[in-house]
Amino acid sequence: MKFSTMTAVAMAACALTLTGCKYDKAAKGGAIDDPNAMSDISGSDIDGMASGDLNDLVGERRFEDMYQKCTDVAFEPVYFGFDSTVVADGEIGKIEAVAQHLNDRTERVVVVEGHCDERGSNEYNLSLGENRAIIIRNYLVQNGIGAERIQTRSYGEEKPAIEGHDESAWSRNRRGEFGIYTTK
Repeated sequence: MKFSTMTAVAMAACALTLTGCKYDKAAKGGAIDDPNAMSDISGSDIDGMASGDLNDLVGERRFEDMYQKCTDVAFEPVYFGFDSTVVADGEIGKIEAVAQHLNDRTERVVVVEGHCDERGSNEYNLSLGENRAIIIRNYLVQNGIGAERIQTRSYGEEKPAIEGHDESAWSRNRRGEFGIYTTK
């Protein structure tokens, strides 16, 4: 009996430790660096959901199948540091521009793509790309975009923006990109 009580206490302590404290750095003007830090913002229950889980909200149908790609607008990629999901202060304005566009054009949706440079394993880079896309998605939700209007994709290292094996290429490949779609 003591063992099970101690086990339960230990498990509860671990859960509290792993949960940690969340706070909104972006609202304080700081960089965004935690994929879960802003997930409680709109009352949606998207906390901890992987991009595949979020895509399930629309019945596993990709926006590319349901909507037409917009050719009248393009947004700058959001660049990341090496092995990082931190959105630097200077990159936040790029996400805000997308949020403003989506707030103005409510018939439009967005696919956020996470990309990495070639360093690291395929599995690691897919995970890192997913976390980058989730960080951007969370910031869009914080700026009033409904979670159902956002899908995320991770391409890891599979779709480099620039071919090359040095920092000048790698820095352009560590990015989040936006695909804007509208009703067909």
